[in-house]
Amino acid sequence: MSDIKMQDIENKNEWINWIEEAIHKEHIKYYEYKEFNNFQEIGTGGFGKVYRANWKNLNKCFAVKSFFSLDNITVEEIIRELKNQREVDYHDNIICCHGITKFESAEYHVSNNYMLVMEYANNGSLRSYLEKNFGKLTWDDKYIMAYQLACAVSCLHNKGIVHRDLHSGNILVHQNTIKLADFGLSKRIGASSNVQSKIFGMVPYVDPKIFNRRRNINNQTSQIYSLNEKSDVYSVGVLLWEISNGQPPFYVEGERYDVGLALEILQGLRETVVPDTPENYVEIYTKCWDGEPDNRPNIYQVVDRLKEMITKTDAIANILQSLDKHEFSKASLSINGLESQRELSQLIQNFNKINTKEIDPMIVLSKQENISAEEDFNRIIDEINDFIYNLSNKRIEWKLMKGKVIEYFNNYNTYSEEIYNWLSNNQNSPNSIFLFGYFNQFGIATSEDYKKSFNLFINASDQDHILAQHFVADCYLSGTGTTKNKKLGFEYYEKVANKNFARGQLEIGYCYENGIGINIDIKKAIYWYERAANNGNMMAIHNLFVRYLSGNGVEKDHNKAFELSKQLAEGGDLGGITLLGNCYYIGIGTKIDKQKAFELYQNAANLGQMIAQHNLGKIYENVGGITKDINKAIYWYEKAAKQGHKHSQNVLLEILQNK
Repeated sequence: MSDIKMQDIENKNEWINWIEEAIHKEHIKYYEYKEFNNFQEIGTGGFGKVYRANWKNLNKCFAVKSFFSLDNITVEEIIRELKNQREVDYHDNIICCHGITKFESAEYHVSNNYMLVMEYANNGSLRSYLEKNFGKLTWDDKYIMAYQLACAVSCLHNKGIVHRDLHSGNILVHQNTIKLADFGLSKRIGASSNVQSKIFGMVPYVDPKIFNRRRNINNQTSQIYSLNEKSDVYSVGVLLWEISNGQPPFYVEGERYDVGLALEILQGLRETVVPDTPENYVEIYTKCWDGEPDNRPNIYQVVDRLKEMITKTDAIANILQSLDKHEFSKASLSINGLESQRELSQLIQNFNKINTKEIDPMIVLSKQENISAEEDFNRIIDEINDFIYNLSNKRIEWKLMKGKVIEYFNNYNTYSEEIYNWLSNNQNSPNSIFLFGYFNQFGIATSEDYKKSFNLFINASDQDHILAQHFVADCYLSGTGTTKNKKLGFEYYEKVANKNFARGQLEIGYCYENGIGINIDIKKAIYWYERAANNGNMMAIHNLFVRYLSGNGVEKDHNKAFELSKQLAEGGDLGGITLLGNCYYIGIGTKIDKQKAFELYQNAANLGQMIAQHNLGKIYENVGGITKDINKAIYWYEKAAKQGHKHSQNVLLEILQNK
């Protein structure tokens, strides 16, 4: 056996071991193949077939994806799909991967033939959905579908995933909602030795740059163009056109796409605008399918433009609101409270006012007056600082908070790069020095440089910048960009705490509680938690709630705990809303009021709070005696289970087994 074949076998075995270990450690849910029945083929592709199947004789349907050959490459692609799914399957517009099953048969000499267990989309592909329903769709419906599609692609790009194979056959629709699929296996296109054969079936959707295979002076084919994020944007443009038309592009019944069409598209051929299409919508998709990738918008700009169109339509304002809540509340790095969502939305709107490619480089036109570009940048720098300052009071760890800020800046990387470039040459205020350090600390529009960021924080700190002083304390405690020094870390926390910075007061409370840079002193810890709570810090309020509930470090006081939970809930803290619901449900510091608890759980659950979703499941399961609706119980248990709530996963499995 050749060395190459031996290496392929070793790689395949290594990847199979990875899958088996992931199943064993319950990172991937495993389904027994024998528990599926009533298989019906619903699709086929280059890698295999997709079946609709029932599970355990229930009405619950799954899509089961099989593979024609479990070779070295296919196993690698299964793992890629599983890894990609884990990154993004929290998003409502991306098809969910529930787990994996394995078909084994001694009769057919089949072993370890893995199959993916996916969410089933009951309306089929976007192509078939448009064929059946196009006549009933209003422009509002089309805007929503276009927006959902763009949001799904933006989620992939935000996680560093390029789809590379977007077309109306692998975009699914479930209960009239877009569901993006097949974004793991499609990554093979760019590396395939048979690229042309794989893409000619979907010629109109593919970035025409890939067909431009000129020969150099030595008569050798130039390097194949690599499909990228802008290639996905091209495909989105074609799909937006298809949503406006109801049929695939360049569709002629009985004919197939060929190399001739590919060459015409490369030379500039595009579909014609559908009559009565709104001009703004036409402008979006024609920019997306520009022949030059650099002229196309990024997907985040497409999302913004579609969102602007939706917000002008009163009939779908409520749908947009729910989509906005999803973007902030369904991800694991969610920011607590609608106030933060509004603040961040306003921040991004301010970013959108600047685009140096489209304006005079010296002047920015303001709605009220002409002001210099420098003044406009300085205003935005100040607003970003204010946003970070206000966000510090939310009940979320700095690490997660930073992650969410980075995530949102990356969604607008064109603008963050402009801000970074400006900051590089304009560190003319403590705010700009701090923010330049912030960009370098977390790799926003640049690579991470901890030493540089620490020095910038020190510089701004010396100019009495409170956030910079707090970050200096963080750096000393963690040894980020400098030598770890707990005593200096405590001293910097003490500086900002004495300036009435609530997050600093919280942190110095931690220091006294845990003896970080100072001797343990529980009374002083409580004192600083109280001061931080009085200044609106949600984490401090929660800490005090737990202490008064348990009597840890303070005299047990359920009435005080109840008031603190109210304070959290009134501050928009989703966990606090759930805690207040718990107080009403079991009578902590107040009379039992299960109806009130139910309403609070409902509010928090709708905004993505995992424990509230689990509690609603219990109520609908009739554990608490309020009401019983087993389908709603399953619905809410599934919501919590998808976020990783173990108890919900176990209860859900038990219900489905006994149903």
